[in-house]
Amino acid sequence: MESVKINVASNIPLYRQVAAEIRRAIANDEAKPGERLPLAKDLATVLGVNKNTVLRAMHELRDEGLLEFRQGRGITVAGTPERGAVMTKVNELVTFARSQGYQSDELIAMIEAVS
Repeated sequence: MESVKINVASNIPLYRQVAAEIRRAIANDEAKPGERLPLAKDLATVLGVNKNTVLRAMHELRDEGLLEFRQGRGITVAGTPERGAVMTKVNELVTFARSQGYQSDELIAMIEAVS
C-alpha cells in the first residue's frame, strides 16, 4: 500500500480506516483479484496499528465479498469494489427477507423470477 492514511486521532474506528485503505488498494489495482495479501502482522506494522485491528478490517472485507480466507493459502483478493458493493446489498436483502419470514430458497426463486 503506497500512501497509507491511518489517523489515530480520527473519530473513524481504526479497523474501518484499515478496511478503507485495503479497499483503495484493490480499487487502484495495487491488489488484484486472486492475489494474496501480506500477513496481518506485516500489514499492522506498515499501517502502525495492532494486528487484531487489521484482522477485524479483513473480516469486514470478507463479509463484503472483497477478500477470501483460504486454509493454507492465506487471504486473497476475491473481487472488485463493485462486487463488494453488490455483496453489501445482498447481505441487506437476505437480512430483510429473513426478518419478513422468507427462507433462502424462496428468496432465490424471487431473484430468479426477476431475471
